[in-house]
Amino acid sequence: MQRAIEAVRKAKLNLLVMTDVCLCEYTDHGHCGIVKNEVVQNDATLELLVTEALSHARAGADIIAPSDMMDGRVGAIRKALDANGFQDVAILAYAAKYCSGFYGPFREAAQSAPQFGDRRSYQMDPANVREALREVAMDLEEGADMVMVKPALAYLDVIRAVREEFDVPVGAYNVSGEYAMVKAAARNGWIDEQRVVMEIMTGIQRAGASIVLTYHAKDVARWVKG
Repeated sequence: MQRAIEAVRKAKLNLLVMTDVCLCEYTDHGHCGIVKNEVVQNDATLELLVTEALSHARAGADIIAPSDMMDGRVGAIRKALDANGFQDVAILAYAAKYCSGFYGPFREAAQSAPQFGDRRSYQMDPANVREALREVAMDLEEGADMVMVKPALAYLDVIRAVREEFDVPVGAYNVSGEYAMVKAAARNGWIDEQRVVMEIMTGIQRAGASIVLTYHAKDVARWVKG
């Protein structure tokens, strides 16, 4: 990650660099934090998340996006960034990240699926929208500049609730499972891929998202330009 950021900077590309900060990609157990006796250790994990975030900022990241859902990580990262001269590096907090079945294709590709249990102890209950508002409020109080709702399609009501409650940029993550369903249906000739993708993007934006992260991004850019 750090070498990739540095390469982008050395190439002098006119790009905004946003980086995901989490530990699941780097652990053999697939959880987003330090594990002891099969229990994720929230506070101990914060130290590693801070170290990771600082390394991204030093490499040239513009926006740090912690996706781990550990309590207090936004405040810890903001404090460390400010103390090390990175006051202008923004934080996009994955504030409402649900324990979802839609992450499957990504986890398979990244080999980051949990090797035991699941992530219910730190990701959110899909049935709960009020908790999402509390999580967003806490992340903003700790210094987040923007917030993310993940996934997008089954949580359009959450995006709308966050948009109506808070006057900050709201992101929505159109995740791998949502993408894969569209691609599979299009491959089988069941849907018009371009039409359905643009309808999905419009729906996410209509719900209140000002930022959409999606695996369809390159296709959408080409279709919009075309």
